[in-house]
Amino acid sequence: MRENIIRFKTLVWKFKDTHISYDELTEMPKKKISSPRDFFELFQPIFKEEPVEIFVVAWLSSANRIIGFEKVSVGNINSSIVDPRSVFRSAIVSNSASIIVAHNHPSGNQEPSDEDISITKKLVESGKLLGVHVFDHIIFAEDSYTSFVERRLI
Repeated sequence: MRENIIRFKTLVWKFKDTHISYDELTEMPKKKISSPRDFFELFQPIFKEEPVEIFVVAWLSSANRIIGFEKVSVGNINSSIVDPRSVFRSAIVSNSASIIVAHNHPSGNQEPSDEDISITKKLVESGKLLGVHVFDHIIFAEDSYTSFVERRLI
């Protein structure tokens, strides 16, 4: 008679320390985000002159202070692929109350594309299920920005 043996894989979280320094962001933990402009001014050095699209998620405390951020996608000149799992994975691990997502348009066009609107809706719905509020989605375009909250797209 054969015994049924069930084997489980063990999941081990491994985190690596990164030593990337953004000198422009030394005030980040002290800065409370109370408007899209606050976020734009704080994160502009990361997006400025970036030749390709990058997608960033910033984690906020319940007091709307930035507790960390991560580049979750680096794309090409006019698109980047964003997976909701990669957006929320670190937000959950960091125990953030809410997130702000942001990406750049290297073309300088600050208008949200249909894809931008679609992924934002998907992220908002995912966030509701996970209990992590999507505070805003901000598009960086040269020296200007578009806030989905200000445009009432969220």
